[in-house]
Amino acid sequence: MRRVVYAALISALLTGSFAEAAVYKGQREFHKKCKKCHRDGQEIAYTYKRRAWKKMMKNKGEGLAELHLKNEKAKKSWKYFKSKKYQKKSKHLKDFMVEYAKDSGNVPACN
Repeated sequence: MRRVVYAALISALLTGSFAEAAVYKGQREFHKKCKKCHRDGQEIAYTYKRRAWKKMMKNKGEGLAELHLKNEKAKKSWKYFKSKKYQKKSKHLKDFMVEYAKDSGNVPACN
């Protein structure tokens, strides 16, 4: 009986840790895709509070994509926001933006 419980616990821990989003991955994605137009993450993350970022990043970042796709100035980013890569990486971007939101008190490190 103990083996079954331990095996289930280990399995849950392993699959859970790999499925989670990560702030550092979001910061890396920001630097790769967003820095060209938005310069640094602190400026963007500080634009909204945590609750607004969470709402904007629901459904694989649909709100953020829509914001960019409606803006003619963001035309360079349209291909990215329409891609599956964005949908896949949006959970990491969400964690990054929420971690360094206006009301979080955190400041992203320079990379």
